[in-house]
Amino acid sequence: MKSQDIRSKFLSFFEGKQHLVVPSAPMVLKDDPTLMFVNAGMAPFKEYFLGNAEPKKNRMTDSQKCLRVSGKHNDLEEVGYDTYHHTLFEMLGNWSFGDYFKKEAIAWAWELLTEVYGIDKDILYVTVFEGSDDADNLEMDTEAYDLWKQFISEDRILKGNKKDNFWEMGDQGPCGPCSEIHVDIRSAEEKAKVDGKSLVNMDHPQVVEIWNLVFMQYNRRANGSLEALPNKHIDTGMGFERLCMVLQNVQSNYDTDVFTPIIREIETITDKKYVGKSSNLPKEQEEINIAVRVISDHVRAVAFSIADGQLPSNTGAGYVIRRILRRAIRYGFTFLDKKEPFIYRLVDVLSKKMGDAFPELKAQQTLIENVIKEEEASFLRTLDQGLVLLNRVVEETKGDTVSGEKAFELYDTYGFPIDLTALILSEKHLKLDEKGFKEQLEKQKKRSRSASETSTEDWTVLAEDDVEEFIGYDALEANVKITRYRKVTSKKDGEMYQLVFNLTPFYPEGGGQVGEQGALQDAHGDVVYILDTKKENNVIIHLTKNLPKHINESFKAVVNAEHRALSSSNHSATHLLHQALRAVLGEHVEQKGSLVKPKSLRFDFSHFSKVTSEQLQEIEDFVNARIEGKLPLEEQRNVPMAKAIEEGAMALFGEKYGDTVRTIRFGKSMELCGGIHVKNTADIWHFKIVSEGAVAAGIRRIEAITNKSVRDYYTDNNSAFLQMKALLNNVKEPVKALVSLQDENTELKKQIEGFLKDKAKNIKGELKNELTEINGVQFLAKKLDLDAAGVKDVCFELGSQFDNLFLLFGAENDGKAILSCYISKELVASKNLNAGTIVRELGKHIQGGGGGQPFFATAGGKNPQGIEAALEAAKGYL
Repeated sequence: MKSQDIRSKFLSFFEGKQHLVVPSAPMVLKDDPTLMFVNAGMAPFKEYFLGNAEPKKNRMTDSQKCLRVSGKHNDLEEVGYDTYHHTLFEMLGNWSFGDYFKKEAIAWAWELLTEVYGIDKDILYVTVFEGSDDADNLEMDTEAYDLWKQFISEDRILKGNKKDNFWEMGDQGPCGPCSEIHVDIRSAEEKAKVDGKSLVNMDHPQVVEIWNLVFMQYNRRANGSLEALPNKHIDTGMGFERLCMVLQNVQSNYDTDVFTPIIREIETITDKKYVGKSSNLPKEQEEINIAVRVISDHVRAVAFSIADGQLPSNTGAGYVIRRILRRAIRYGFTFLDKKEPFIYRLVDVLSKKMGDAFPELKAQQTLIENVIKEEEASFLRTLDQGLVLLNRVVEETKGDTVSGEKAFELYDTYGFPIDLTALILSEKHLKLDEKGFKEQLEKQKKRSRSASETSTEDWTVLAEDDVEEFIGYDALEANVKITRYRKVTSKKDGEMYQLVFNLTPFYPEGGGQVGEQGALQDAHGDVVYILDTKKENNVIIHLTKNLPKHINESFKAVVNAEHRALSSSNHSATHLLHQALRAVLGEHVEQKGSLVKPKSLRFDFSHFSKVTSEQLQEIEDFVNARIEGKLPLEEQRNVPMAKAIEEGAMALFGEKYGDTVRTIRFGKSMELCGGIHVKNTADIWHFKIVSEGAVAAGIRRIEAITNKSVRDYYTDNNSAFLQMKALLNNVKEPVKALVSLQDENTELKKQIEGFLKDKAKNIKGELKNELTEINGVQFLAKKLDLDAAGVKDVCFELGSQFDNLFLLFGAENDGKAILSCYISKELVASKNLNAGTIVRELGKHIQGGGGGQPFFATAGGKNPQGIEAALEAAKGYL
């Protein structure tokens, strides 16, 4: 059975059980601070489990893209070494929100597996929760046990502990016992030797969990206690890749048609053979196998992430994606001998295989390929640089062990992989201080955890309110009641309070627009300032430093009107900018991110070359023409999604839309948008681009300003212009005067360079007479009144006349110290001297460092007073 048929049979089965089939949500999460990525099928439905929103239907089914690389479910380092863990995987799921429960979930799971898919029931095992004697003191899930007895013999129903059979979404929130279904696909001979039940949950590659049925019936409170949920839910997740392994009768996920097309392409590109059989293989072949599995897995994770709008970067979710891609690159570099970009070439195969089920792959294919190719080229340069730095570390190492601290510096500062460091050191018959490295790594993790540690208390509920209504499109203030609040403590912000109102005019951070600020006023004249507004699992949260005194009374909530007006200007300008970019650069342009603040806007978009100054002017003029055209806002709310798209509204990849949407139109610009906008483009006043540049391969960024910020910009520029003009004695044509000054300065620089060269030539004869012989070496250590280039000229002039020369010159330029060391190449070989090592050591005297080649190297430092000590110490090397 082909993988696409397996997926469609699952969805069709549950559609026949009155489930609504919904598409996979984007993998990158926007409004859940507890998760970077969807790491389980239930994550997109969290708001329903928490009771913050009403589902379209109480029964749903889907195939959800998931990514597990960080946090509680961290599978990254296992990927490639076994045949059943992945970073990106599909989770087939069926969901009940307060509708059916254990009876139906168990019966339907058995029906689908054994009757629809035809899996032999004699290779299946199930587990149930055995109960716990800890603080929760939970009883065994006898209900699930008794239900399973109807379908499977009791010797195949295993009892599992809390670790395996009690599922929790996090430290707080809905949770409950679960029942796992495991499959044993070993040969008959292996089964005869070892009973399958002893291998369940023992990480055996052919005895694996394929489906987890979670019975959500409790809520975990902040104090650790459990309380019963008012409504019981079903949350199931079946590993698509593992199911394909079973139904396609292979022994590894990587032997299924989900992966084999990618693996064949890797073999073609690298000229290396992947051998699925993994026992008793030569070490080199096993390393190739691991590398191929790593790359075939990781390219999927990275491609889907980019398609969903998350580019590789140095922070947050982007750092995770970069880390995954770099792991793939280094496995190709080390074990497949690929020293040039090649992973990007796999995207075409992936798109052909999965593009029908996930159309975003086809739509974003060019962007994905370009971003991956640029990332590969960049990291391969990093690896080259790292090899040079590692060689330097090896040269400086005394003994046979490289310090963990030095290895960690290579890893942390330069991004050089620690396993590659260990491999190269072993080839050089050196050891790595792994303990020291792990200590440094743990220190860094502790610093990171400490900086981001947050403690969140339970909600204190003041009034039951099903829906918190947002009225900010029509109002800047409202009389509100606080329905619940909680305290959140973090190292960064200290103690903060999160308040939820029955209705609110405050726009929460979203769609690129920052959350609004304002105040909460009570009848007694007390004011509490709202510092930010966010949306979490469909709840609008207002952040304050203090809790209002009269918590149960009514309040007047007032949005900062000036900030609202300025943010609206910038947000509406991003829509006009998007229209302008597509008109000037072409229809290929798509929005890839934005940031809208009161003072400025930032807009990321797909385009594969630098935007010229002429194009930027054309874009700016296009936007300002629409501002001057005084186009009125045409807003539609609760429009069916299909109707909005039919009318020409633009939707963005990576955004999650409901069945009904809001559209914003200014003239011919029409987009799906939930943000705050001006009533007329004239309110923007003026639009000015302040910068344009690259963010990643194929992604450009424009930063711009509108409204009051434009006024400030021109005021500041005018002030700077007047100051410059005054410095030029108020000449009539300041531009011509500046050009003249630049030409004069260039000419003077040339003259100075000539004078210094003459000086260096003249000084050469004097220095030659100052050479002294030490152990057969012509030696001189001296401070010179020359710049770095002049010192270098002197070194090589003298070096051309001797084959036994050792020079160390010091110089001071602009308050900085310079050391230059020259050693004849013959001496480098015969006396094992290295100029690079010497200047690094002597550089400590001038509070600096440096390096270079064995025969010539330089160091710079901030302490010129240390030059004499460095010169004196030079004799010690002879």
